[in-house]
Amino acid sequence: MKLQQVQQGHEVPHPASAPIDKDRELAAVQRSLLQHADEPGALLPILHDVQDALGYIPAHTVPAIADALNLSRAEVHGVVTYYHHFRAEPAGRHVIQICRAEACQSMGADALLAHAELRLGCSAHGTSKDGAFTLEPAFCLGLCASSPAMTFDDQPHARMTPRAFDALIAQDNNP
Repeated sequence: MKLQQVQQGHEVPHPASAPIDKDRELAAVQRSLLQHADEPGALLPILHDVQDALGYIPAHTVPAIADALNLSRAEVHGVVTYYHHFRAEPAGRHVIQICRAEACQSMGADALLAHAELRLGCSAHGTSKDGAFTLEPAFCLGLCASSPAMTFDDQPHARMTPRAFDALIAQDNNP
């Protein structure tokens, strides 16, 4: 990848809206490496940049990141898979997180998650067949007093019920 292409700042489309373009993905990595590679502890800022630009950390970009930071691919992969914020596959157009912490479980989060899995047709850590929704467990969204809680595209929703969940999903189908 030529440095001039990287510095031009090509925009990378959301993965759900465009076919995978490895050159664009590597360009996003290169832009972040140019910005952060010489910083101490650069791995996390680089991964955040790539995640923000692409929506996930493509596996084929891990060697480039590892080489630039003089890390092993296993070290980079370990960080990507350890932190729940990072994903190795593109998410759906909407990301739903349902809290799995104790307070939410005690107020019905298990039933809410089971309902969401049935309604979306995918399990936790999965994406619906139409690519519209990714369902993820979260471990404490900070809404313990208003449980069960969930987020829809990073927007918090408290005191959720299966009926409220259905209404929220229906809003996406009727913009």
